[in-house]
Amino acid sequence: MRKAAFVYDEELGWHTIVEGKVFNPTRLQYTYELLKAYNAFDESTSILVKPERADESALLSFHTEKYVAAIKSFSRGESKFNPREFNCSEHGDNPTFPGMYDVSATIVGASLKAAELVAEGKADVAFNHAGGGHHAAPGCASGFCIFNDVVIAIKYLLAKGLRVAYIDIDAHHADGVQDAFYDTDKVLTISLHETGRLLFPGTGEVSEIGVGAGKGYSVNVPLAPYTDDEIYLQAFDQVVPALVGSFKPDIVFTQLGCDTHHIDPMTQLSLTTAGYEAVIKRIRKLAPRWVAVGGGGYEVSVVARCWTLAYGIMIDRDLPDEIPQSYQELYGLKRLRDSEKPHIDSRSREQARRFAEESVAGVKRLVFPYHRL
Repeated sequence: MRKAAFVYDEELGWHTIVEGKVFNPTRLQYTYELLKAYNAFDESTSILVKPERADESALLSFHTEKYVAAIKSFSRGESKFNPREFNCSEHGDNPTFPGMYDVSATIVGASLKAAELVAEGKADVAFNHAGGGHHAAPGCASGFCIFNDVVIAIKYLLAKGLRVAYIDIDAHHADGVQDAFYDTDKVLTISLHETGRLLFPGTGEVSEIGVGAGKGYSVNVPLAPYTDDEIYLQAFDQVVPALVGSFKPDIVFTQLGCDTHHIDPMTQLSLTTAGYEAVIKRIRKLAPRWVAVGGGGYEVSVVARCWTLAYGIMIDRDLPDEIPQSYQELYGLKRLRDSEKPHIDSRSREQARRFAEESVAGVKRLVFPYHRL
């Protein structure tokens, strides 16, 4: 029987970054509460696991000593370091805030716990929805990401001799993860995202395929604005199953950002909850051993619904569309799934379709030969 774990500490959902910032940690708490309302943790096959803060040695497996020291200092409100040197600013994506080290290190600890549970056979799938900091670099923060829990957790798995396929469905390119494993064939990184020509971080072209031993193991599928469920799923189906099947990973590691949704305020893709759910079901088939983390998502009601749907698939439960009354009364959400699709004019949709076809063709031309496909 399939065993699932949800790794979470309620304190992660209530910390404050900066008032008014679009990246709202309370989305974590809303998701957790929605899953509780569905009794998602009441079965012997689905357990709730509290994480521990990652120790400094784990952080230093990827980040520089100076950067870790700076984050500790900012966390205490000190002025020993210049925040700009580490891409931190009150006016940007990466503000400093009290307790930022403890919170960020606990997020890393949660992803490490998820990886450990799966690697040691204590769970078939483990989900840390607080994780997914795929932009953070060794010496600086980026895109709301302080520490790169994804890279640190994958490094943990590699140290155990495991091959990892990384699939990232966030609307933003997984630049930090790609860069970390750009020269190795031990990790297959696949990122489907809105084209960097229009969206942060400005990377993720099809031509970015790796170097040295890693050539052919970095895979990018950039997509145009107004990419809908059908176009997205076609692109996914033509690239991901074949590459993962050829790579034969020991563990599939996924970043499940849901900022691809059509009402997300920061992106221009046009997926619905139906499309998101369909992607997660496809990943489920590819991943008998599966570590999952969260990621982007800036409309709180969408995030809670999408990640609840995702965990429902992980525990093999078809969650009812009507949200439990207790949650409705608290937050006003009545339906788990979207009732309507976005309206996309024919010209925009055709442009999105052609863009996706070109991206897929590019991957097949530049990457598939390295995998004898």
